[in-house]
Amino acid sequence: MIAHVDHGKTTLVDAMLRQGGVFSDHGEVVERVMDNTDLEKEKGITILANNAAVQWGDTKINIVDTPGHADFGGEVERALTMIDGVVLLVDSSEGPLPQTRFVLGKAMALGLPVVLVINKIDRPDARVAEVVDEVYELFMEIGADDDQIDFPIVYTCAREGYAQMDPDGEQGTDMSPLFETLIDTVPPYTYDEDKPTQVWVTNLDASPYVGRLAICRVMQGNIKKGQQVAWMREDGSVTNQKVVTLTATEGIDNVDIDEAGPGELVQISGIENVMIGDTLGDPADPQALPLITVDEPTLSMTIGTNTSPLAGKDGDKLTARQIKDRLDKELVGNVSIRVQPTDRPDNFEVQGRGELQLAVLVETMRREGFELTVGKPAVLTKEIDGTLHEPTERLTIDIPEEHVGGITQMLGERKAKMENMANHGDGWVRLEYIVPARALIGFRTGFLTETRGTGLANHVFEGWIPWQGEIRMRNNGSIVADRTGSSTINAIQNLQERCTFYIPPGVDVYEGMIIGQNPRNEDMDVNICKEKKLDNIRTQSSDDTVRITPPKVLSLEGALETIADDECVEVTPANVRLRKVNLDGTTRARETKRLKHAREAEANA
Repeated sequence: MIAHVDHGKTTLVDAMLRQGGVFSDHGEVVERVMDNTDLEKEKGITILANNAAVQWGDTKINIVDTPGHADFGGEVERALTMIDGVVLLVDSSEGPLPQTRFVLGKAMALGLPVVLVINKIDRPDARVAEVVDEVYELFMEIGADDDQIDFPIVYTCAREGYAQMDPDGEQGTDMSPLFETLIDTVPPYTYDEDKPTQVWVTNLDASPYVGRLAICRVMQGNIKKGQQVAWMREDGSVTNQKVVTLTATEGIDNVDIDEAGPGELVQISGIENVMIGDTLGDPADPQALPLITVDEPTLSMTIGTNTSPLAGKDGDKLTARQIKDRLDKELVGNVSIRVQPTDRPDNFEVQGRGELQLAVLVETMRREGFELTVGKPAVLTKEIDGTLHEPTERLTIDIPEEHVGGITQMLGERKAKMENMANHGDGWVRLEYIVPARALIGFRTGFLTETRGTGLANHVFEGWIPWQGEIRMRNNGSIVADRTGSSTINAIQNLQERCTFYIPPGVDVYEGMIIGQNPRNEDMDVNICKEKKLDNIRTQSSDDTVRITPPKVLSLEGALETIADDECVEVTPANVRLRKVNLDGTTRARETKRLKHAREAEANA
């Protein structure tokens, strides 16, 4: 199941499971069953690829739900090794978006058959015929062959649980048309009876009872519980191991089985250090399958120990060793993450696909009790033919007509190139840009402000272009606390006319902590702990009527977008604080003066 985020993919899986008899008549019906983690449920997105199974007549259908965000493309590319066909889900109003293109392109390269599902056909702004035409155009742009472009189309309302073959026909009653189309379109798994056993490790999980679980697809032959298998690793080594437990998915549960044949998805325990991409085979004739490869990361940020004066108050995992062990653990199950050492032993460079993927990793770690210092995200560059190149993104924006001018100007300043502009005649305009990836760092906040929160922006990796020079992406300075103490209502009241605050009164602060945003393009150190002077005049009633503007509370993603090059984010289980990398105000002022003189000298030269 592939689709752009929010097009209803996980809801459609729920409907298929419900009608496939996974939930008994009197059993509990689980909503969004394929979103397992708290973060997936809170954000309403799929982060990890998951699978379930439905029995439809005599056919067992394994369903693999993949993320819609390109940031989690490693999950998608890995899941494509487990399947024989693709359901492409597209919203009846929004149509195919960039991240749909990303996943579809990967499926087309593998020659997988596609079933197109147009979802949310009950929307009042549905434009089904136009969306179908846009999907055909997308297939032609990707370079699909004649067989791939001749795909069946099913029209659904996943929320109501029905499907139909004719968008203008009588409303469907259940998902039968979709199930029947899948069985007719997706061929049974093909294999060679003469080949030895080959089982491909495509994902990893863990059990408190049996340890590491290898989630595999049986590519050739059979595998049995208790048998000896040849374990073929990335380095070419081959050792014999025993299959301790063997389970397969039925509905949403894993059940013990004795044997699995070609095409089946299974979970195997007993191989302690098995990794994604390894092959399990016949000890008498071990034949390894190709390694699973994914696209390279395009973004990096540093993650290190919390070095602020308030360190150790919220979390219980504070040391560099604990952080390194956790990042190494992430590498085991996340093939699209890279971790590199830095010149400091307590800092690590983490590379990934995008801001969201890295923010999800940090958010997961803070919920586990870690305290971290996180640096500003930066793009990864590479040399091509002796020239420095940077990654670009294909950006698609849907905005009301009245905001086109402001957004065009904003992206023009970020060196974006407009590729297409379309007005559907309903008051909304779609803009397509090719934009340097670094220009999108911090773009979301300004975009939502400019469009009054109504705009939709989606982007996906496009390619590499020569370095585009300096791009100024932030026009604001920071309000920085100049001493340690507690913020006061008196200090905030006196300063709120000149800036936007991130904190309310009564919050612990320290020197170098960023407490607000300066509308001018310069930093401003302030005494946020200043008390009201005492005198012999009673002013209790006037104190009660003090009015202050509510603070602008930043999420973790918002904080990562907001910080400048000389700033970082302090992340603890209870707080997200912005701070300067160098906390000492005198040292920062000296460095700012030195940089200013250097720029002036360069300009004069």
